[in-house]
Amino acid sequence: MRIAIGGISHETSSFAKVRTTLADFELGFGLFRGDEVLRRFTGANICTGGFVDGAQAYGFEVVPLLWGFAYPSGLIVRDDYEALKREFLDRLQQAEAENGPVDGVLLDLHGAMVVEGIDDGDGDFIEAVRNYLGPDRPIVVTFDLHGNHTQRRVDAATAIVGFDTYPHVDMAERGREAADLIVKTLRGDVRPVMALQQIPLFWNTPTQVTAHPPMNEVMERVHALERRPGILSITLATGFPWADVPDVGASVIVVADSNQSLAEATADELANWIWENRERWHTPPKAVRDAIREGQQLGRFPIVLADHADNTGGGSPGDSTEILRTFLELGLTDALLLYIVDPETVQRAHAAGVGQRITVDVGGKSDPIQGPPVLMNAEVMALSDGDFTYDGPMYAGLTGNMGRSAWIKQDGVSVVVVTAHEQPLGPAFAKTLGIDCPSMKYIAVKSAAHFRASFERFAGTIINVDARAIHTHDFKQLPYRKRTRPVFPVEIAPRR
Repeated sequence: MRIAIGGISHETSSFAKVRTTLADFELGFGLFRGDEVLRRFTGANICTGGFVDGAQAYGFEVVPLLWGFAYPSGLIVRDDYEALKREFLDRLQQAEAENGPVDGVLLDLHGAMVVEGIDDGDGDFIEAVRNYLGPDRPIVVTFDLHGNHTQRRVDAATAIVGFDTYPHVDMAERGREAADLIVKTLRGDVRPVMALQQIPLFWNTPTQVTAHPPMNEVMERVHALERRPGILSITLATGFPWADVPDVGASVIVVADSNQSLAEATADELANWIWENRERWHTPPKAVRDAIREGQQLGRFPIVLADHADNTGGGSPGDSTEILRTFLELGLTDALLLYIVDPETVQRAHAAGVGQRITVDVGGKSDPIQGPPVLMNAEVMALSDGDFTYDGPMYAGLTGNMGRSAWIKQDGVSVVVVTAHEQPLGPAFAKTLGIDCPSMKYIAVKSAAHFRASFERFAGTIINVDARAIHTHDFKQLPYRKRTRPVFPVEIAPRR
């Protein structure tokens, strides 16, 4: 049994102005070809690592093709996407010419990829692989929790397996599930059929954390439905609201064994329950100063502010300045901001050197929405070329690079300025600069929830804030043009 693996993954923000290019894939987690895929991801907590685990468990031959991931950002340049898709298919064709046909394909995708002129990038990619393979050979796809799912991708794939956790700590597990499903399909043990039910809902980030209410109750219901006879897998996608595409929003995908009616009825049941409880998945945006005051009243430190409106993990520029300005205006001490994307300030810090003071305009350079720059007279505390190792649980076993970076400090406020658009999934990179995050009183992270996988171990209080930035959670402010249906809580208003 020979199964090809790979994929092109991107979470695309239509509201970010900077386009995503081939170079961004090379500089993100990177582009890996052939056996490089195995060397990079064997044993790693990522879906492709789970594919490899599955091959070892079931004894099938892995045919690694092409794997690429660019940090979330704006629309992918069409020619660059077409080049990556063509290379994937060319490698598949070459692998078959050299060693015979593959029996199926496992794809590691995201679910919110948008290309210039292609609203459903993931659907286009799966469809291209389907057109090459023909109708009979199985394609099983893993997707992020934040996909905007379409009938096009459901029609093209044999089965879809989505993440069950946020922060995403189950990626390898879902890869193993996909491997299990494709093997059972090839052996004739199961015959997957799928049903998609879209939900006109924008799901607020603070209510999506799967280890806490109310989201843990949602996933308990999902897993209870998965135990029903005839159900193979259920994907709940909370959606990615910052993609202006016709199918933006939450959805449910049910994979059943041979029984289309069962798949449809189960998808309807779960989607209807989610919709009936829609008020529980909505939280009004919270202002920065209100969050700081709330944390101080609770008195549990460090207070971690999740700057979800400038989450670089979702494609925001990462240089909004409201929280930094507020920290300085309030005269906070032992305060830290991770990270502001500002290559100009990084360059000034590196030119000056550790121990020197620099006067710089920090942040606010990408878009007026992000707020104006903040003038700082700061000491350069540490410099870095950006290399670090993820200390898990997300991306455990992988290395990362924030690009040239610096830790600068004015009075009691520290800022890590970086070059790469990557969210702080944990304190690992800050630690390489000599920063002890648990000793801080205030920490602002440009992340929505993934930071919790590591920061929650020592955080006293965690509060999501809606500082001024491109990815506001006040969805009425977003200039949608392609969305085809009214959604909650925009046109369909909350009852409370």
